[in-house]
Amino acid sequence: MKFADFYDLIPKIKNMPLPGQESHNKMAPLIRTQLLKEENYKKKDPRKAGVVCLFYPDEHLHTKLLLILRKTYNGVHSNQVGFPGGKVELSDKNIEETALRETWEEVGVSPKKIQLVKKMSEVYIPPSNFIVQPFIGIAESELQFVLQEDEVEDIIEVPFLDFMNDDMLFEENLTTSYAKNIDVPAFKLNDYTVWGATAMMLSEVKEMFKKLI
Repeated sequence: MKFADFYDLIPKIKNMPLPGQESHNKMAPLIRTQLLKEENYKKKDPRKAGVVCLFYPDEHLHTKLLLILRKTYNGVHSNQVGFPGGKVELSDKNIEETALRETWEEVGVSPKKIQLVKKMSEVYIPPSNFIVQPFIGIAESELQFVLQEDEVEDIIEVPFLDFMNDDMLFEENLTTSYAKNIDVPAFKLNDYTVWGATAMMLSEVKEMFKKLI
């Protein structure tokens, strides 16, 4: 999709109600959904994080979605695909500032280039005890990325129409932090398997755009 056509959808997206938990559940294993129903995560005093689901034009003025591949490390999100973003710091004025600052640090895109256009539904991540606030963001010009080498392995630039294509949805048998050998719903984007909290957040974004195109 041409970015000019995508940009025309943004005013409508701003005014749409959020699909919320129902859209998240479409990309969550049944066992995870059950765990979340049984838990009152607010009692666990979760840490907070902000991330950006960023859309922008490429050199041909086609719309791209930005994802990152995290480095391999000793942690629950090692070598996973996610959004740029991260945890709240004491210096952050609000969660919007967190999302923009972390995106700048991780992929080198200045907050001045990003417009946050929609606050999406929060997602709780049990293994790391984070509550994540995603935002839809747009940049109006082609971006140049500078990776934070100790955290980001690679940039994944996904064509918008691939993201919207239902043929990119599948199930993969995975071992997660809460279960072994379970079938997990996922996106296949640029040959990467995108699952877990990122897939849940993407599901809500996709559901909103599907109502418009």
